[in-house]
Amino acid sequence: MLNEIKVQKKYFSIGEVAALFGVNESLLRYWEKEFASIKPQKTAKGTRLYKESDIEDIRLVYYLVKDKGLTLAGAKQQLRDNKDGVVRTEEIVDRLKQIKKELLLLKTEFDELDKHIK
Repeated sequence: MLNEIKVQKKYFSIGEVAALFGVNESLLRYWEKEFASIKPQKTAKGTRLYKESDIEDIRLVYYLVKDKGLTLAGAKQQLRDNKDGVVRTEEIVDRLKQIKKELLLLKTEFDELDKHIK
């Protein structure tokens, strides 16, 4: 998912991260409490600053909870038991989604071309 963002930023705000995943900022704050791996830095005023590694951890939680439909307890268990496997599976699923998007775009273009030929 971060691959889609072609920005050379070191830190991301909670708003940017929430928008990236299409979730509320409150959900990110909740996940931060539930998952020890999600630990954004905080400024003196308490503003959260997410690094790429934090976003990758959120991406895994998002995949397990939102895409696979696991409970938070189930997601924690998966990450504890087989984080590497979860990472590989999520990367494969993400790549397949990208391929599907590209194929649908090609289909649309072929359909348009077909209309002009007839």
